[in-house]
Amino acid sequence: MDEKDLSAEEVPPVTEGEGGGEREEDVASLKKALAEEKAKAEDYLASWQRAQADFINFKRRTEQERNETVKLATATLMLNLLPVLDDLERALENVSGKLAGLTWVDGIALIYRKLQAILEGHGLSEIKALGEPFDPNLHEAVLHGEGEEGKVIEELQKGYKLHDRVLRPTMVKVGKKEEGEEEATAEEGQ
Repeated sequence: MDEKDLSAEEVPPVTEGEGGGEREEDVASLKKALAEEKAKAEDYLASWQRAQADFINFKRRTEQERNETVKLATATLMLNLLPVLDDLERALENVSGKLAGLTWVDGIALIYRKLQAILEGHGLSEIKALGEPFDPNLHEAVLHGEGEEGKVIEELQKGYKLHDRVLRPTMVKVGKKEEGEEEATAEEGQ
């Protein structure tokens, strides 16, 4: 490096005895400048780390929102297709004996099974209800009838879950003790 390349701030070596006080002031000012620059660098590093953490959080939130949007769209589509599934099921249950062997009826049954398989492939599952204890989170009681207390005795409309979330509760008839039975059990308890 040439002497011409030296910057104005660089201090040439001082021999003992000449300008010692001036040299100490230069060293002190250099140390102060170095400390200020270190503080700035630490501040820039901290700002960069915050910005990086904010960006990571933003990416995570954006991904979560996208997943929620996809789930909502899927749930809406599934909910709109459930009446079609119900109609196909009812139609196939009510096919008369003389129509059962016809190829077009078999074709409708195949379409029903394909639709059911596609929906199941996307996370749709039927809620089991018949004979199960009544669960207000899964079932919607629309009728009471004679049967075991608190048990589902009849399924009026199938219910479905999309993954772990109830999409449509099962409409059920729930068993209820007869009034005479309630009085008899109350008398037995006394």
